[in-house]
Amino acid sequence: MALSNVLILSQIAGHVFAFILSMCIFIPLAIHVRSFDGHCLLFTTGTWQEKDGLIDLRWASEAYCNYPIIVGTALFIISVVQIYRMALLAYRQLESSFLGLFFDVVFSVSLCAMTLIGAIIITLGFMTWCQQMTERFPSCEIADGQNITNVELNIQTSGFYIEMGTAQFGAWASFATWVGLSVFALLKLINNHQVRNIRVSMYIERQRLVNEDVYRGTTSEVPATGGAAFSDN
Repeated sequence: MALSNVLILSQIAGHVFAFILSMCIFIPLAIHVRSFDGHCLLFTTGTWQEKDGLIDLRWASEAYCNYPIIVGTALFIISVVQIYRMALLAYRQLESSFLGLFFDVVFSVSLCAMTLIGAIIITLGFMTWCQQMTERFPSCEIADGQNITNVELNIQTSGFYIEMGTAQFGAWASFATWVGLSVFALLKLINNHQVRNIRVSMYIERQRLVNEDVYRGTTSEVPATGGAAFSDN
């Protein structure tokens, strides 16, 4: 199987993984935001009160959850589009242009950076929250589902540990997947460039051989013509 075919099949498989992992990012985070009444626990701190044992929360910006949700949704849409596009190219046995492959590389690297930022936000933000929880509970996992805030706040803590753990896994796994997709896109660009160079070299060599044949044919006709003219005289 040609290298280009291996690369495009690898890209399709990678985008399928990226499609699945993207849902592990935005779905748990969206559920978490809804359970926390529109708030985001990432980078949220607070003070445990002695009188009732509850925590007085100082909510962090909702952007810490909104950004990974947007990134996950974007990865979901892009993966679907890329799967359809590459499957269509493979079915029709077509090749992308050099410019299209170049933009694929730039696009994949940009998505790597976006996913990395989202993964760092989820990881560090969740660590900050767990540090607050471990001030009262033996571990952050045990705090899952416990009554830690006033009932009026309408905060449902059940499931936050699994939701954030899933989102964290999805973000880092997506980053690794997009790094692989970036490598595949770069290899495909290099392979396309090499094939184009080979075609150009073959065309130049063919033109050189054609010109040599024409030159040899011209020089071989000159003595014959000269000899005929001498005999006539």
